[in-house]
Amino acid sequence: MEVAANCSLRVKRPLLDPRFEGYKLSLEPLPCYQLELDSAVAEVKLRDDQYTLDHMRAFGMFNYLHCDSWNQDNIYFVDQLGRVMNLTVTLDTALGKPREVFRLPTDLAAYDNRLCASLHFSSSTWATLSDGTGRLYLIGTGERGNGTSEKWEVAKNRKLSGCPSIGEWLNKIVFNEDLGDPFVILHSIIKSDDHSVATILLRVEKEELDRKGSGYYVSLEWITISKISKEIQKYEITERKILHGKSVPHYAAIEPGGNGLMIASCKSFRFVHDKKQSEENKDEKMKDNDKEPLYYWQQTDEDLTITIQLSEDISKENIEVRFSPDHISIAIKKQPYLEGKLYSSIDHESSTWIIKENKSLEVSLIKRDEGLTWPELVLGDEQGEFIRDSAQCAAIAERLMHLTSEELNPDPDKEKPPCNAQELEECDIFFEESSSLCRFDGNTLKTTHVVNLGSNQYLFSVLVDPKEMPCFCLRHDVDALLWQPHCSQQDEMWEHIATFNALGYVQASKRDKKFFTCAPNYSYAALCECLRRVFIYRQPTAMSTVLYNRKEGRQVGQVAKQQVASLETHDPILGFQATNERLFVLTTKTLFLIKINTDN
Repeated sequence: MEVAANCSLRVKRPLLDPRFEGYKLSLEPLPCYQLELDSAVAEVKLRDDQYTLDHMRAFGMFNYLHCDSWNQDNIYFVDQLGRVMNLTVTLDTALGKPREVFRLPTDLAAYDNRLCASLHFSSSTWATLSDGTGRLYLIGTGERGNGTSEKWEVAKNRKLSGCPSIGEWLNKIVFNEDLGDPFVILHSIIKSDDHSVATILLRVEKEELDRKGSGYYVSLEWITISKISKEIQKYEITERKILHGKSVPHYAAIEPGGNGLMIASCKSFRFVHDKKQSEENKDEKMKDNDKEPLYYWQQTDEDLTITIQLSEDISKENIEVRFSPDHISIAIKKQPYLEGKLYSSIDHESSTWIIKENKSLEVSLIKRDEGLTWPELVLGDEQGEFIRDSAQCAAIAERLMHLTSEELNPDPDKEKPPCNAQELEECDIFFEESSSLCRFDGNTLKTTHVVNLGSNQYLFSVLVDPKEMPCFCLRHDVDALLWQPHCSQQDEMWEHIATFNALGYVQASKRDKKFFTCAPNYSYAALCECLRRVFIYRQPTAMSTVLYNRKEGRQVGQVAKQQVASLETHDPILGFQATNERLFVLTTKTLFLIKINTDN
């Protein structure tokens, strides 16, 4: 059995600055321009049945502004009339109105259960588009960003006479199909054969059989759309892979070439090969809910304990337990009982097992990373049940004590009556979030690489090079580190390419932050709040004047600036994108442009 490799992210020390002193607030004005929209943005608010945290992460925090990374300073959004609007910026002081490049054939107002429309640019000439009702479009847009007024027109399949030139099929929809329940597009690429497009679609679906969780699960559909005829310009779905998980991924992207998939999430994902098998799994889960768990497990900061109840006829000779640093195998009477990749590494030489007097097998695993809380024992295994230790529950209750009262509703007339300790339920007890980054092989559907992100908080993702996978930014101690995936480099699959000094610490104080991003050339990072305010954090630059540190008396050669822009609007911010030169901010009725690079 092949086991996924446990990997780690290697920080490049030269990219860290231990002498960084902090950001200096700059009062230099930032040029800000605004455009009033002819039609409001097609905002879709959460319904009453979309109440979970996953719904909020997937749809409530959706970025309605789309940047064409193949042509910087080209941004797109969809308005209430179903029009895909484009703004191409060449001169800040002479902004034209956004122009329509495509109009959705669907009447969006007729759908009550739709999601927000989503758009992703697969290449410099191709785009994938979802109208939010469950319909996916594959569009040959032609060369974008050339300032022309051509639209992405609808084309019907027809026979070609002779060998067609590429120009004959530019600006055409070559795929238009209803794929069922509404979804949003996370990522799409042109595969290496140049005749196929791979894309990842996300849904949050109802789980009728889930009696312990939120009642919902996350479905990622990895589909490939390929050209199936040389004579007819016709594309169809040729591959359809489905993954299920219990949390909305922080990051999900397809590798260049389409041979693999990377996902960063709090809960692990597993493949469900097709929808038929998905239904069979539901039936199996219904049966499993009526069964006792195969095993129970507990954990402390130092170790984990697995308990398996044995039948009377089982003896020590019938049991075989094997440990490795990241794998466990338990067999009873030579039949596999529990086997798989552990969530994190263990000290396998110190781990033990014993048969107790009550005919139960007790396995003790020693954690290699003390203090790390495991959200699951074996990746993807749902046959066991986690039992919380009483000491852990007491510690959690103590941390929550300042939010509780010993009196039962001491003042019920207050607008917000206090919470009572005796009313705390299991849903109120939670562990610190711990995420993992997994790489899946597109052919075997197996996990090949796993990185335990631990307490490295996920901050944002950004497309630096459109020919590569999107980068992701993580908090490491106080800094924010940017990582570039390289699927072709098995030993160095994730490269540390930039550091935003102290930004991990600074952003934690922004309780109202909604969007977070950085410039493709790493010259600055920016975040915005739900309303009005935008914060810009510039990388350290050389000083043109002499400046001294007042405490130490030494000369300061570089300074990092923080700038704040307040937008003239009371509407919530719906979209946020950064380029090397500009920041784009979208509200319901207005598009703002903030000039960042004022040297030009």
